[in-house]
Amino acid sequence: MKTLLIVDDEPRTRLGIQKTLDAWSAGRHRIETAASGVEALEWLKSNTAHILITDVRMPEVDGLQMLETLSERGRLPVVIVISGYAEFEYAKKSLQLGAFEYILKPLDKSLLIDAVQRALELDSGRERIDAMEKLVDPKLLEVGRDEARYGTAIKDAIDYIYAHLHEAISMKQVADQLHLNASYFSVLFKEQTGVTFSDYVTLRRLQKAKELLVTTSMPIWEIAEKVGYQTAKYFIKVFKENEGSSPSQYRHRILDTGQSIQ
Repeated sequence: MKTLLIVDDEPRTRLGIQKTLDAWSAGRHRIETAASGVEALEWLKSNTAHILITDVRMPEVDGLQMLETLSERGRLPVVIVISGYAEFEYAKKSLQLGAFEYILKPLDKSLLIDAVQRALELDSGRERIDAMEKLVDPKLLEVGRDEARYGTAIKDAIDYIYAHLHEAISMKQVADQLHLNASYFSVLFKEQTGVTFSDYVTLRRLQKAKELLVTTSMPIWEIAEKVGYQTAKYFIKVFKENEGSSPSQYRHRILDTGQSIQ
């Protein structure tokens, strides 16, 4: 369930937005309100809002000042700014501060709902990206850090490995594909990536396995096949040696900590 926070000092507008979104949401989302920027900032200290709908003009702390404060605290929710003022500077400033959308009062209900739906899609996209980043093996990140400086042969080798993860991949097979001597290719690969060919293939296989574990309900034996292991038993052994837990334990741990990808 996503949380939407409406911030507006005008009770009539605030209640109107809340009623509109309550009717549209039909219980799918949590709709909260705050009567000022001060109240909203205090609420956000101990609560999370996925979507923030705020008026730009409010006493004490206006919408723009609130966005500045939230930016200093960390990443903003997806922000929709509303205002009865059509000045371009307000729209430009809110967008510079990270607002997703700027709409004018009086609010058209269909435009508001459309903006909220698009904001929710953006928020879900953010969550998917965050989740995928958390899954990436630090060793693989280290290897990929200098990828822009890899030679053409190594880049082609990496592309080939990724495209054939579901198959048995040998160093000689890839070297032959690149028309290189296997011994020379072995040295070149280690020199440019910092890891051996076999270690890199294992890292890639396990990375793909982790993605499948948390984004699908595939059984372990099927995931093992998808990432190139002939038996689930051997896949589980390699996974446990590298991740410190079995694939099933890893899946439960990630899902239980809210990092699943919907």
